[in-house]
Amino acid sequence: MDFFQYNNKLNPRKGRLLASEPYLADPNFERTIILLTEHNAEGSVGFVLNKPSDTQLSEIMEGFSEFDTKLNIGGPVQQDTLHFIHRIEGIENAISLRKGLYWGGNFDHITALIETNQLNPVDIKFFLGYSGWSPGQLDEELEANSWIVSDKVTDELLFETPAADMWKKSLQFLGGRFSVYSNYPLDPSMN
Repeated sequence: MDFFQYNNKLNPRKGRLLASEPYLADPNFERTIILLTEHNAEGSVGFVLNKPSDTQLSEIMEGFSEFDTKLNIGGPVQQDTLHFIHRIEGIENAISLRKGLYWGGNFDHITALIETNQLNPVDIKFFLGYSGWSPGQLDEELEANSWIVSDKVTDELLFETPAADMWKKSLQFLGGRFSVYSNYPLDPSMN
């Protein structure tokens, strides 16, 4: 892939990733990968993919004791709400983000699949809260070089890569200078 295609000039859009620049100091977004689920004139919405919580889904939802999956912190907005992305076709009202990747949908259908052991935990991620930007805010942050936009969205990265490795791996997928960024130390003075 041509290096210049990934010069941080890709436009954000539904189904693309935002990788925080290595020096972004906001504790909510330091070394995060966000999947954008909405980007339009009304603002942007996404979910931090690599910030797992210590809470299991079964701790907040009755009837999910056999479904062993941790919740993720989707972002700092409305952390009392539950959201999900998945790769399950046929879920009513799910929003397609790209082929084989969906946001939300009929929760009763998801619940029925879980209760009947028809849903593998590796096919769905649950989030408490979300990341949101008001109209124009994300564009301003992109102009300030706070984010790298990527269209390198793979099932492996989203559903199979450990959270601790996701930021680094997503930058390595981009190659060029982004591979160098992936090795940037947390504290440059300790280098």
